[in-house]
Amino acid sequence: MNYDSYPIAAIATAPGRGGIGVVRVSGKNIAPIMQAVCGTAQLQPRYATYLPFKNEDGSTIDQGIAIYFKAPHSYTGEDVLELQGHGGPVVMQMLLARCLQAGQEIGLRVAQPGEFTQRAFMNDKLDLAQAEAVADLIEATTEAAAKSASASLSGAFSKTIHELVDKVIHLRMLVEATLDFPEEEIDFLEKSDARGQLERIRAKLNEVFEQAAQGALLREGLNVVLAGQPNVGKSSLLNALAGSDVAIVTPIAGTTRDKVTETIQMEGIPLHIIDTAGIRDSGDEVERIGIERTWNEVSKADVIVHLLDASRGPTRGDEDIIARFPPAVPVLRVWNKIDLSGHKPAVDRMPDATHIYLSATERRGIDLLRTELLRVAGWQQTGESRFLARERHLLALKAAREHLDLAAEHASKDSQALDLFAEELRIAQERLNSITGEFTSDDLLGAIFSRFCIGK
Repeated sequence: MNYDSYPIAAIATAPGRGGIGVVRVSGKNIAPIMQAVCGTAQLQPRYATYLPFKNEDGSTIDQGIAIYFKAPHSYTGEDVLELQGHGGPVVMQMLLARCLQAGQEIGLRVAQPGEFTQRAFMNDKLDLAQAEAVADLIEATTEAAAKSASASLSGAFSKTIHELVDKVIHLRMLVEATLDFPEEEIDFLEKSDARGQLERIRAKLNEVFEQAAQGALLREGLNVVLAGQPNVGKSSLLNALAGSDVAIVTPIAGTTRDKVTETIQMEGIPLHIIDTAGIRDSGDEVERIGIERTWNEVSKADVIVHLLDASRGPTRGDEDIIARFPPAVPVLRVWNKIDLSGHKPAVDRMPDATHIYLSATERRGIDLLRTELLRVAGWQQTGESRFLARERHLLALKAAREHLDLAAEHASKDSQALDLFAEELRIAQERLNSITGEFTSDDLLGAIFSRFCIGK
């Protein structure tokens, strides 16, 4: 995205019809737009004013509410004008066109996607993690995800990262001061409890990573692929998990020719359950294409639920299917049709896989499968708040953890490794700073001058 300092405008509400629609303008010197559209350039900041929105010829486009937010007390940190009118698409387009026309002289242009929030970030109204939380809150598909996104937007995630960074900076300050004044002959590692400080930082980072990983599950969900031979009950299991008849179930093998996807919620986690075509050798071209798509879904799965028929036991076909599963993907082996085999609902954790016995048609043992899906996903039921983390946050936390691990190795050696210790701490700080978007190299210098008497 290419950004500039020109004022921007856009329709801020979703496309389509609605009771209310909003056109938002942000930038410097937007008084000409207020004057042209609202008939006054003296709107009282943060007050709702009911008035007509005027066209160039003086005719009324719509009657609505205008709200002016004077910088820096606005979402973007710039002067912001919000025009709230009736939410018809034609009315909104007319109002936007009028604003663009009135703002030609000041360079008003249509905003790019996400540009209002990007300006909020650039003007220090939000950090990067909070800016991402805005989109996550809008896109949340579960109540738990919305609550976690709201916590991130309020700064809970950022505050935790800042606390970690402050601890790393403090430790760096002591290490680098020791490097600068070796003649003091201070046993740094012992007297400053550097190892203890580092271990506490590492423990806190592990705790944050676990919470972030939980939040990532809330945001992304889990792709669960139901795979197995024809007529083992994959579609019945999908219906049982979904609680409704979303897939066609017949005793005829090969009924499912293409994938059927249904998203359900477990503990607030979106689970994308994918029912696939039964895997077997087939001369039917349509069924063969469906089986190819099955293997394609299996390759992208987060969890594979391998269904087998408990009433007939394992077959050579089941073994062939197992042999083709990706080695890195968790597999739950589900023995269905226990209503015919005489088994009781149960979970048996074996060395090869976790085996679950259930009946999809009678809905017995389904809760056991739900529990195992959450366990395999790494979900932990805790009372702690979770952050709606993204993949890049997890990667940054992992990288920071790796560098802190290396720092611990150097801290265990003699003082000749202090320079390497300091370097690993610096890189770990950069990785953590990347989460909130802070990259300035002056942070450490400021901390030294404010907290440590360097001239002493």
